[in-house]
Amino acid sequence: MTANSANTSITIFRLSPLIRITLLSLYVALTVPLPFLAQATAAPTPPSLLWVGICIGFVGLYAVLTERVIVNDQEIQVTYPMWVPRFFRKGWTLPWSEVKELKPRSTGQGGLVYYFLSKDGKAYLLPMRVAGFARLVNIVQAKTGIDTTDVRPLAQPWMYAILFGFTLLLLLVDAWTINTALTLS
Repeated sequence: MTANSANTSITIFRLSPLIRITLLSLYVALTVPLPFLAQATAAPTPPSLLWVGICIGFVGLYAVLTERVIVNDQEIQVTYPMWVPRFFRKGWTLPWSEVKELKPRSTGQGGLVYYFLSKDGKAYLLPMRVAGFARLVNIVQAKTGIDTTDVRPLAQPWMYAILFGFTLLLLLVDAWTINTALTLS
């Protein structure tokens, strides 16, 4: 989304819907059968406690997935909606004039992430899972003068599409599991 006012242009990048739907669906697929299985096996943890935990976890995951990247002529900002407590997800702001370089770092899984290094030595993670990542990278290059031609997203959309497909299969197994657990109860 882009908004124009007299002197400034604001662009907002949100987390990719494919990533958001995939991760929320995977969370549901991994957790929802637990209360049913706890009831069917007479586990010491009551199903109602599991439901409370699942709901809290879902809200927490959803909060993380509401991340927004806001760029304008002066700065880049990672922010969250007002309902997300600051102690949970703080966000950050970095003026373009303070960006010293964009530094790649390898992940434990062999991928690459990038950090903005500010003139005072602080590092800020470049958000890589936003919809319109290529456009964000072009804005970074235009505002900082840093060559971003080699900057690629951490995970390609097809990876999340495959994960979503397997999540749908897991949800089918969940339906069978829940049905079986209810029949045994």
